Amino acid sequence: MSSRDSGGAASPPSRGHCGLRVLWDERLAGYDFGPGHPMNPVRVELTIALAREFGLLDRANVTVAGFDAADDALLGLVHEEPYIAAVKHAGATGLPELRLGLGSADNPVFLGMHDASALIAGASVAGARAVWTGEAEHAANVSGGLHHALAGAASGFCIYNDPAIAIAWLLENGAERVAYVDIDVHHGDGVQAAFYDDPRVMTISLHETPRTLFPGTGFPNETGGPNAPGSAVNVALPPGTGDAAWLRAFEAVVPPLLRAFAPQVLVTQHGADAHALDPLAHLILSVDGQRTAYARLHELAHEVSGGRWLATGGGGYELVQVVPRAWTHLLAEAAGRPIDPLAATPDGWRGLVRLRTEEIAPRRMTDGTSEVHVQTWESGYDPANPVDQAVLATRRAVFPEHGLDPMTDI
Repeated sequence: MSSRDSGGAASPPSRGHCGLRVLWDERLAGYDFGPGHPMNPVRVELTIALAREFGLLDRANVTVAGFDAADDALLGLVHEEPYIAAVKHAGATGLPELRLGLGSADNPVFLGMHDASALIAGASVAGARAVWTGEAEHAANVSGGLHHALAGAASGFCIYNDPAIAIAWLLENGAERVAYVDIDVHHGDGVQAAFYDDPRVMTISLHETPRTLFPGTGFPNETGGPNAPGSAVNVALPPGTGDAAWLRAFEAVVPPLLRAFAPQVLVTQHGADAHALDPLAHLILSVDGQRTAYARLHELAHEVSGGRWLATGGGGYELVQVVPRAWTHLLAEAAGRPIDPLAATPDGWRGLVRLRTEEIAPRRMTDGTSEVHVQTWESGYDPANPVDQAVLATRRAVFPEHGLDPMTDI
């Protein structure tokens, strides 16, 4: 099926072989901005290694699949032709193109940059194709989630915007409603921008307030273009937000909007950088809070989109203590086999961590807060609480567009 095929119908195809499709190829580690850059591909390598040690990738309902790099036609669903040409040139010559964000401190040029970036995009499209055609129920690309890339510029460690390309492929192939939920600590600005005036896509981003964090967008009043009012949803959380408050915000916004929108496919971005140990941001979630969010998104995929769920990675710059455990929990959840948070990390994996990073690996799959108590919105609104203020600002901005009451609907 080509990137431009209609898919034959607006309704999703019937379900085929259910299970999890994991898109992985060792070449994905080639997305490497070089020594000292926060986006170190070792975090993805250690994730896959940890998942393997737990036996997740050997389960009967899990398939580790190959895929092709995105070609220019696929990339062109989101990115401008001159930009794609510039990425190719920079990746072939090593020469920067600063006006397009290529060669900046965030996005240094590296040889083979186009090929590495197109491979990540191809993986996410392959996942979207698998869940849309019924080849798999869920799909995961932990190397993906490069949500900052814009149509004509690199931004925030992101060259090609693989979630946006995957969503655009779904629309090209017959999907009429796709929901995107982004739980990275940074606003999912590139995906929002790609579909800001498209009523077929709802983008929901929970992130640290743009007043204190890159990229400086994602305020509650960013709610969609004139043809798509209420399609962009932004929950801008104050620094210091932890598990219980973050999950309260999630429950107050995400489930009611997904139920109202009724997407045919759910695409999610799971940046692990909202964790307390992340060096680039100021939220204080634990691996346990993140694991709880993954479980809720899994439940919602079955509730609102017939189980069609594409999950991607994203940010996350605590390379050993956080990202591998968080995303292994994600893969385990998507495989229908959650890992006991009290489980010990395997000896073989801890040895690999020491070999690859010279760091001491975490010994358990929990941060010690495996039970997170969440006080739901139904219990009442606290006007003095900064998180509740942020939640209410979002609900007031978008809930009426979907026939929902900002104060009461949940």
